[in-house]
Amino acid sequence: MTKKNIRLPLSVFALTFLLLAIVQIKVERPMILAERFFEGAGWVEIFIISLYGAVVAYKMQDPQNVPQWRKITWTIFSVIFFTQLAIGLSGFEKFLMTGKLHLPIPMMIVGGPLYRGQLSVMTILFLSTVILTGPAWCSHLCYFGAFDNLASSGKTSMEILKHKGVIKSTILILVIAMALLLRWFNVPLLIATLIALAFGITGIGIMILFSLKRKKMVHCVMYCPVGTIVNGLKYVNPFRMYIDQSCTLCMHCTKFCKYDALNAEDIRKGKPSITCTLCGDCLAGCQHNSLKYRFFSMNPERARDLYLILTISLHASCISLARI
Repeated sequence: MTKKNIRLPLSVFALTFLLLAIVQIKVERPMILAERFFEGAGWVEIFIISLYGAVVAYKMQDPQNVPQWRKITWTIFSVIFFTQLAIGLSGFEKFLMTGKLHLPIPMMIVGGPLYRGQLSVMTILFLSTVILTGPAWCSHLCYFGAFDNLASSGKTSMEILKHKGVIKSTILILVIAMALLLRWFNVPLLIATLIALAFGITGIGIMILFSLKRKKMVHCVMYCPVGTIVNGLKYVNPFRMYIDQSCTLCMHCTKFCKYDALNAEDIRKGKPSITCTLCGDCLAGCQHNSLKYRFFSMNPERARDLYLILTISLHASCISLARI
């Protein structure tokens, strides 16, 4: 049991409040949802969301709590996202970030800008999260990934997801090629949207058919093109995870990794594989405290605290914003 301290939740409260205060003051179109209905109500929402972030930080500072609380908070994130989207689509456009509909499928973060020939708000937000927190998009912020996480609930097996590198790369290349072809041949928006919708429905099918059975996030690890991009781009961020020499190769941590990043070969090499999202679930399964966060030369415990502060603050801040 990790000794609880108040500094971590206070830091998350302060950073979340600061980030949302900047949005509240600087952005002309109100982005804090409550502000769109009552002038000044945005500040109340900012306080409540910052308090929520502090509570999450207090609970998650103990590594044993991370798998449970990450599932809770990530599910909350997606439920809020799709609830606001549904309300917005029903005619209440104040619930939409731009007042315009964007298909809520992660693949559109890649394919949408290529098809339209311009960046979207969602793509900019996505790239910003990768710069700030590395792969946290795939463990705390993706509105689709939370459902794959739920589908894979339970202890995972040591079975390896075979050929995941080839499959991931192929799907990403196909998505990029398809988006460019649709643009070059001036395929109508409706047809392009239906193709994207079919891709999303297929992803849900993968969760049901494979993630549920294997207890690993097959959709996120092998199918989602955004996840593949995160795997490569995450190295622009200095946070890392490693396995120190106290590891006994007991393999217990493998049962906690839903991203197939802690197979026997990875553990012998002393670091998780490229599909690791730094989610921290594996720390709950390591009886020897061998898995650690790294941030330059910072102490591992402080590096983990810093990662939690940034990730939880970003998670809480995104909850408070009106949805696309």
